[in-house]
Amino acid sequence: MIVQQISIGMLIVLLMLFSTAAGRPVASIAPITLQAEKLAFTPKEFYIKHVIDERADRKAVAYLLPIAPVNMAPAAAGQPVDLEGGGVVAIRKFIKQSLPANTKLRPVTIRLKEYKVTEKPGAKSGRVNGHLTAVMSFEMQRDGETVHLLDYKGGARYDRPASQHNVVEPTLRRSLADALNYLNIWMNQEANKNEKLASGVKVFFSDYTTNEVGDTVFYNTARPIKWTDFRGKQSKPSSYSATIFPSFAYAGESKVIDGYVHLNLQMKVYMLQNSSWSKSGDQDAYGLNHEQRHFDLVKLVAERYKQKIETMDLTVADYNSMIQYEFLESFREMNHLQEQYDGETRHGIDAAAQHRWNQRIEAELKSFGIK
Repeated sequence: MIVQQISIGMLIVLLMLFSTAAGRPVASIAPITLQAEKLAFTPKEFYIKHVIDERADRKAVAYLLPIAPVNMAPAAAGQPVDLEGGGVVAIRKFIKQSLPANTKLRPVTIRLKEYKVTEKPGAKSGRVNGHLTAVMSFEMQRDGETVHLLDYKGGARYDRPASQHNVVEPTLRRSLADALNYLNIWMNQEANKNEKLASGVKVFFSDYTTNEVGDTVFYNTARPIKWTDFRGKQSKPSSYSATIFPSFAYAGESKVIDGYVHLNLQMKVYMLQNSSWSKSGDQDAYGLNHEQRHFDLVKLVAERYKQKIETMDLTVADYNSMIQYEFLESFREMNHLQEQYDGETRHGIDAAAQHRWNQRIEAELKSFGIK
């Protein structure tokens, strides 16, 4: 009986000691109400369509030290505190209320990577140090694909009295405003010169016709081919009088001007002299005309290619692959047309067929303004 009474007494003493050591119970911190504010700018190039929450920690936007009475040291560990209504919901609401949304502009999506305030006791008694980190990326949808625009990383620090939390909400609010302003400045600067923001594609063709000393003869109506252009040697015995090696290619460069991609394509229709050969005893005007028509056919295919590209609805997202695909299709057309020409004229032996092809080629060259 005596042992039991001592145990109860000890328990009462321990409870009293624990109550004294614990002090006053710590009250939970209320959610932070993010206040809407009219921002200092009105976007002219974009509006915010979505905010996607990709934070690793979504349970709170702040880890705050509880309010401590004057002259008392703040707690060592912060409490998780979220925005009223939930983090990403509150941020969407803030943007909707604070930033005008003109849906005729570019739709931008924000991917929220990090948005957090952490606090710790300050070096001075009764002070608390806060640190905010805001990380997000901006993107938009264009022609069915996602275009990454830019990334943003911002931060802020503050020093507050341990007795009040007044500085926290303005710091969170200002970080959002700074991120949106950063996006606005970038969009204004890049709208007319960055391909990511281009509204469309304009194509401009030119023809390379300069003939210099070398192995290549570029197509030029003022400079038809000559037998001296056939410098190559037969790789194997052939019954043909001559063989020409013509082809075509393009070189391009792009630049964004006034919000449009200006695509400058230079067409090169050419023959390779060292790959083309002729037999010296068969170098007459009739034979040279047959070879010239091979060269003309390549020119016609190149003109058709230009015509196709100029009438296509090229997208900013995919214009390069589109013009490459059509080039390969035209290259196949060129090879097929050359085989058809040689097949029907029997490599120039059938004079009547050759005459028909001469007329056909001349008429199409004229239709393109070449002759």
